[in-house]
Amino acid sequence: MGCLACAALMLDRGGVTLYRKESSPIPVEADSICPDRFLGRGPAEIAALPAFYGRRRVTLGDLFEVEGAGADNITVSGDLRHVKKIGLGMSMGRITVTGDVGPHLGAYMSGGEISAEGTAGDWVGAHMKGGRIVVQGDAGHFVGAAYPGETRGVTGGTIVVGGKVGGEVGARMRRGLIVVLGDTGEFAGAHMIAGSILVFGRLGARPGAGMKRGTIVAFGDAPDLLPTFRYACRFQPAFLRFHLRRLGESGLSIDSEPADGHFRRYLGDMNELGKGEILVRDQPQ
Repeated sequence: MGCLACAALMLDRGGVTLYRKESSPIPVEADSICPDRFLGRGPAEIAALPAFYGRRRVTLGDLFEVEGAGADNITVSGDLRHVKKIGLGMSMGRITVTGDVGPHLGAYMSGGEISAEGTAGDWVGAHMKGGRIVVQGDAGHFVGAAYPGETRGVTGGTIVVGGKVGGEVGARMRRGLIVVLGDTGEFAGAHMIAGSILVFGRLGARPGAGMKRGTIVAFGDAPDLLPTFRYACRFQPAFLRFHLRRLGESGLSIDSEPADGHFRRYLGDMNELGKGEILVRDQPQ
């Protein structure tokens, strides 16, 4: 349908650059890769920040080559598929990941920007409070979701995924915006409290299960809805153009043409408050 022209943040390449020294399937916890931790530190101080290589406590300098002095603009390169928690809790600055990256990218972040130029693992933006994350490729399960045992997931900010995502995107989200330009897995928006999820590909089965409030928008083929959602009306929602215009103003280019069509509105989940909505776009004949 041509909904994506480009989903990339134009970030400067200055600041601090980290190069992964070697490829390894051993998981790395690198929550210290965060603008809040780097600001005002020199290369040696950054290299001395803690990380975990499997169960072994190491430093960033053991795993990465560090170039540049402390700044709020970070570029991370190399084999990062097993590197977790980049940008954890960040409140400012920018992180650019030049390839694929592991799980928990930008979890708990409250401000700043993250751009992943490849794919990302599970739990992108888990418990995000603010800021923006753009993943140009695919992402795993639980994008913008709540960790097990928690009652609320995302409470603010924006997540954009240029490819497909796994199951339970936006589960238990309270506020914020999640945009998926590809397909989603099952149970998108499960137990949503508020917020918006826009899906330009195919919305997976059983979206909105247990949702109380919030909005899920299916721009692609009609999803398989639960019987606890009832048809309400057919209309043209003006707020969709507002969302897409704001994304365009922030540097993302997403085709706004699909927002001009008519949508069928379904209310649910009637097993909960029944104040959530799923909007399904009428496909052109």
